This record gives sequence, C-alpha cells and structure tokens, in this order.
Amino acid sequence: MDLQDYRAQIDKVDDELLRLFKERMEISRQISQYKKEHNLPVLDAAREREKLADVCGKAGDEIRSYAHILYTTIFELSRAYQWGFMNAESDLNRIINDAVEHTDRMFPQHALAACQGVEGAYSQIACDRLFANPNILYFTGFDGVFSAIRDGLCQYGVLPLENSTAGSVNMIYDLMMRYSFKIVRSVRLKIDHNLLAKAGVKKEDIREIFSHEQAIQQCAAYLKGFGKGVKITTVANTAEAAKMVAESERKDIAALSSRACCDLYNLKCVESSVQDRGNNYTRFICISKNLEIYPGADRTSIMLTTAHKPGSLYKVLGQIFTLGVNVVKLESRPIPDRDFEFMFYFDLETSVYSKEFSQLMCELENICEEFHYLGSYTEIV
Repeated sequence: MDLQDYRAQIDKVDDELLRLFKERMEISRQISQYKKEHNLPVLDAAREREKLADVCGKAGDEIRSYAHILYTTIFELSRAYQWGFMNAESDLNRIINDAVEHTDRMFPQHALAACQGVEGAYSQIACDRLFANPNILYFTGFDGVFSAIRDGLCQYGVLPLENSTAGSVNMIYDLMMRYSFKIVRSVRLKIDHNLLAKAGVKKEDIREIFSHEQAIQQCAAYLKGFGKGVKITTVANTAEAAKMVAESERKDIAALSSRACCDLYNLKCVESSVQDRGNNYTRFICISKNLEIYPGADRTSIMLTTAHKPGSLYKVLGQIFTLGVNVVKLESRPIPDRDFEFMFYFDLETSVYSKEFSQLMCELENICEEFHYLGSYTEIV
C-alpha cells in the first residue's frame, strides 16, 4: 500500500465518524428537550466523569490520553449544542440582562470621579478622556479610590490596570476582588514620560529622580544611562513627583512625569519622551459599585479559579474556543494562602448581546470552582 491508499482508508473512517457524530448530536438535541421539560441542568458532571472513565478504560494504555482529550471535546460540543436548544439562563445571565435593559443609553458626560494622585496624573488625563467634564477627587492610594466609591463619595473611579511595557498593576486585581466592583468602561492612553526639573537645572546637575514605580520600569534603560551617581526614588504618583520637585528647595532633582505637569507646577522639560519604547500605552479602567452595561459593550472581564488538577484550565479554554470567543488577555494571579494555586484573569472579546456570550457566562459558572464577573464594557482607543 502507498500513501494514497492509507489516505483513502482515513477518508472512509472520517466519513463514518462524521455520520456517527451527527447521530450523536441529534441524540444530544433530544436529550436537551427532555432536560428542558423536566427542568434539568445542561451539565451532568457525574455522568460525564462516569462516561469518560469508561471510554478511557476501553481505549487502552497506548491511546488513553488521546481518547480523554477527544471525548472531553465532544462533551463540550454536546453541552454547547444542548444549551442552544434549551435557552438556559443562569442567575448571572438575568443580572446582566437586567443591567443591559436598565442602564442609560449614553455613557455619562459629567461625573464625580475618584483618581489616585494629584492634578496632572495620568489617571486624571484618562478621566478627561472618559468624561467630557469630570469633577475629580484625588486620593493618595488606590485603596482610597475604592473606599470613596464604597462610601458614596464618588460614583466612579479611574485606575491604571496594565501597561504595555511594565505589565499589570497587580494591586488593582486584588482590590477588584475585595470590593466586588464592576468595570463600566476602559481607555487606552499613550504614555510619554518626560524628565522635568526647575528652570535653570541641566541634565548633568541632577542627582536624584522621583517617579512612580511603573514609570521607573518603563524608563529603565534611559535611567541606567545616568549611572550610579544618580539616585532613583519611588513615590506614589508621577504627578506627585513633579509637585515634590516644584516645592523642594533642591536644585539637583527631577521627576519623570507627564508633559502637562510642566505648566501645572512651573517646571521645564529637560528631555521629552524618555520611555524605553515609543509604543508605551497604559490601559485605564472606569469602575463603579453598580453594574452598568452601556450600548455597544463588546469586552468582558472575568476572574476565575479552577480545580487544582490537570486539565482544569483546558476545560475553560475549550469552552471559550468551542463558542468562538476571542481571548484578548489571560493572566494568572497567585491565590493568597493557597500554595501554587492561581486565579485567572480573562479579557474576552464578544458582544454582550450575542448568544455565545450568554452561553459562556452560564457554562463557566458550572465548570469553575469560583467565578467572578467583572463587567462588560467598551474600550476607548
């Protein structure tokens, strides 16, 4: 036999597999009708485990793992097919649909918002991008922003979530879980860091540079050029660094900050755009105590934990793949007090109005140990 003969045999087997797969899916459809009539859930975890054990046992040692993957995928496809006929709806689906129905048609133009830092901070610039005319209250730390929303001082908060160079702001994830707030919008902001100092100060005069830790990371190569004779000091905010330089009596200090801080604090720009990468962006989120889903929402953020055993994350990814939903971001976060166990953060690209979105929200709740819906929203670029 040559290669073409083997391929002909494969084609014959595939035709039979397809016929049997269609037959199996038709039986799944009938099962979905039975479950719907008897108010039974789509997922029967005990039945799937029993069936998977039986199949793997019959497969034999040589292809046991392959059979496990094949039938896990078939189960996922079968559940998705059944769900489509049952029109199942979870409590979360009802909460989301209620938010879609009752949220205003227009994102607010004017709002009282909380930001970390002082005037001139990148959070303030992001806030101005999100709202036409915001009234901003400033807080020294990220926790203060969340507390202000919790206590009713502000309806919204604007916070940095991730940077294209320095990565995620991990504290924000932890605070989102602690307070159970929702993301209602996000914005991507081009970040240009500038070396600011008092008038008359030259680059060679500088002996200490102040900035936020993320800005310092984003300008690491540039700062390395100053050598060991220049101290790099971390402060709470880039704009606060500029304010400190302006208010200090010293003539040998500078700040890495936004260009806007030049006029705000009467400083001069010694060097502009000193970040290591030209395409340096920070993504800011707008959070609220209440779930608000505005028209056009096509990005959803979730956090979840899976069972600490092989294949758990695969099941989640398999369900997302089965429904054709795009994963924009996937990041793991250690779970406090649980050694080597992680919580996973997802950004998903799918319309909040789609059938696939509703099905995914319903399915993920059933296959995860913990599932946290963080909101559906639009991102401004």
